[in-house]
Amino acid sequence: MSELRVDIADLLAHPGARREVHLEAALADLGTSAVHVAADAPVVLDLLFERVSHGIVVRGDVSAVWWAECSRCLTDLEERMTRSVSELYEPEPIDGETYLLEAPQLDLEQLVRDAVLLALPLAPHCGPDRAGQCAGLAAADDAADHEPTDPRWAALSELEL
Repeated sequence: MSELRVDIADLLAHPGARREVHLEAALADLGTSAVHVAADAPVVLDLLFERVSHGIVVRGDVSAVWWAECSRCLTDLEERMTRSVSELYEPEPIDGETYLLEAPQLDLEQLVRDAVLLALPLAPHCGPDRAGQCAGLAAADDAADHEPTDPRWAALSELEL
């Protein structure tokens, strides 16, 4: 059985039943071209399963550590992301809105992939606490200070916003 498949037979038998679940699992190919979660790094799930009339509601947090290069200065970055989830699993899911409930197990892999991918930055960069150290940002600021203003845009610099 996959690490992200959870037996829910007990919940299905008792409407209104709840269960807390803590899982840690590593997933391959989790990321984008710019940011990724290492295949051997665990994704941590702290979830609450609740039986409702239509299926199972899954609420909680999904967290992982991602790696990337700063899009400004190419410094290696490593940060933890946490995403809150609240999703419905039902026998006849609505495409793009709910997840498939295949009794007696719940497959959390697609939920985890969706949550992590939505939380990853599109263009990762050094945070505000490292802005002074980010060479790419400093180089861009220096270039902006020394470049002459195009006379066609000079009238715009006089506007007060």
